[in-house]
Amino acid sequence: MSGNILHQKLPLLDRDHSILAFNERVMDWARRADVPLLERLRYLSIVSSNLDEFFEVRVAPHLTAARANEQRGPFTSLSYEQLSDKVHSLVAQQYAIYNDELLPLLEKKGIKLISHGERNPRQRRWVKEFFIKEVQPLLMPVGLDPAHPFPQVANKSLNFIVRLTGKDAFGRENEIAIVKVPRILPRFFRMPPVKGSRQTHFVSISSLIRSHLNDLFPGRQVTEFSQFRVTRHSDLAVDEEEVKNLRTALRKGLQQRHYGQALRLEVSAGCSIHLSNFLLEQFALPERALYRVPGPVNLVRLNQLIDQVEAPALRFETYNAGWPAQLTPGQSYFERLRQGDVLIHQPFESFDAVLGFLREAVEDPDVLAIKQTIYRTGAKSELMNLLREAVRRGKEVTAVVELKARFDEEANINYAERLESVGAQVVYGVVGLKTHAKMLLVTRREAAGLRRYAHLSTGNYNPGTARLYTDLSYLTADDALTADLEQIFLHLASQNRLPKLNKALIAPFHLHKAMLDKVEAAGAAAKEGQDARIVLKMNALTDEPMARALAVASQQGVKIDLIVRGACILPAQVPGFTDNVRVRSVIGRLLEHSRVFYFRTGEVEELWLSSADWMNRNMLRRIELAWPVTDSALRRRIIDECLQAYLHDTKDAWLLRPDGSYVPAGAHGSGRGRVMLHSAQASLMALYGGKG
Repeated sequence: MSGNILHQKLPLLDRDHSILAFNERVMDWARRADVPLLERLRYLSIVSSNLDEFFEVRVAPHLTAARANEQRGPFTSLSYEQLSDKVHSLVAQQYAIYNDELLPLLEKKGIKLISHGERNPRQRRWVKEFFIKEVQPLLMPVGLDPAHPFPQVANKSLNFIVRLTGKDAFGRENEIAIVKVPRILPRFFRMPPVKGSRQTHFVSISSLIRSHLNDLFPGRQVTEFSQFRVTRHSDLAVDEEEVKNLRTALRKGLQQRHYGQALRLEVSAGCSIHLSNFLLEQFALPERALYRVPGPVNLVRLNQLIDQVEAPALRFETYNAGWPAQLTPGQSYFERLRQGDVLIHQPFESFDAVLGFLREAVEDPDVLAIKQTIYRTGAKSELMNLLREAVRRGKEVTAVVELKARFDEEANINYAERLESVGAQVVYGVVGLKTHAKMLLVTRREAAGLRRYAHLSTGNYNPGTARLYTDLSYLTADDALTADLEQIFLHLASQNRLPKLNKALIAPFHLHKAMLDKVEAAGAAAKEGQDARIVLKMNALTDEPMARALAVASQQGVKIDLIVRGACILPAQVPGFTDNVRVRSVIGRLLEHSRVFYFRTGEVEELWLSSADWMNRNMLRRIELAWPVTDSALRRRIIDECLQAYLHDTKDAWLLRPDGSYVPAGAHGSGRGRVMLHSAQASLMALYGGKG
């Protein structure tokens, strides 16, 4: 079969359904009996958070097509129906796990959510007093009439809809009222302990308000009510060619984000048809957009309950990351890097070492300039404070701040303004392209002249996620590579054309073509009878040319292993097409985030690290970085820890089947039997860390 025939006929998998399949794999952790109970609850909330983002970012074009009755193209009435059916099934599974498995198990451990009907007189008195003192003053019921139309309801906010009997103070029979629940109110409250009892009781904000709705409408009777929540389209769209000031335009966009197109309506399972139809009409949503849920409409907020429970035995054991094996505490980073490159495998090794590198650069009087890209750094960033301190110490600081980092826009705008206020040079990258590359470049005066030192990473400069995401940090003083970084920073600031680089590959200029060339070269070598191998680790594979190139290489005889955490559009093991492709997804305690690309043709092997997934947006609409690992010892370590370990994972890995479904690589959990299982993450945690 020729490559052209393959290119035409291989059906690729649907990206959005692949995203939902990923969430099914995440939800499996909420079912696993070997996972601590509160962590199972947390995984359930992670699925809810992921589904929120799925609606906010991915669903709008499907719904728009359904409204227009589109029958052709990537978005159609059928695509909306199929996605809706899948999400409804996922949500039903979520609440079944929540109600039938996790809540009963929590109660056995002495942790209980107390509903109104279960409260004893003492508890009811406490709830009543708490409502009057702490909650009722913050509520403002709105009765609907011509002077009070349906209010603006913010994205993902908690609200109640109420149906009333009787007449209002002016003798009118306006029967519908809306009660908004302020975001400032916690979603769970811990109740006073019962004397002599070891149980910990909680009350949810929705249960607390529901029990006292009548108190909000004196003289009238509440006959029907329901909590509700609407999810809206939240992907900011700013025409950068038209705006004069991107930062100002984004600030305006952030104000409107909470009130974008409505896409999903969640109500209580017992909500009446009358009220649900009324809400659907207000939000201009079809019946398929309605989700009736037997529990809180926002399971994301379960994290608030989890954080209040004092039960270490119901959580993962604390993991203390080890100090990077290649670094000696107290030794100068600059002195160490003159001896060779350093690899930090996060979070098995501590991200504190990266902050230590920047801290030494800030405090070293011989450091003249610091340049850094900023994509996500977290709400409270020591890194940002260090950059400001560098400016105060007279160093030249350049920060390339990506203002359009989704859902971090406001934080990054604030960081940019704070850096500018002390005199840092802040630039916003290239118009129309997100700057996603992770680079830190330090220029230092030394006896032999100026020398550069750099940090590159597959992940973000965020200490919080650095404890939860697997990533690779790379420290180097390599002259050729650091010279490339200097040119890239100059390009981002000046918009001048990039010269030919020594080692690095940059998207959108080189990376896409270079990776395609490497895949094609492996295919050509295999076709000639040489041993050819490709192993790729990434978060997502959704770029169609990349997927098809891998399929062609497979048909030519290249052995291909893909370790793809999330969406993957390339089906594995399709006879005649991808017989030599195996795809696995590893879902573990930590979120897999590192991008590692390995190619072998004959005796020649290459290993690349990158900030980019194999997605169209990363390759063609972002500034991304890939760099080769040429040190043989480091290359061997990365292959062992990031590729081989995961290819042999039988506990947390899932295997992709030709139809797009996934099956566990090994048995785990209740009902699946028990065999000797290997977890790559657990092995690496044992290798590098210590238990707290």
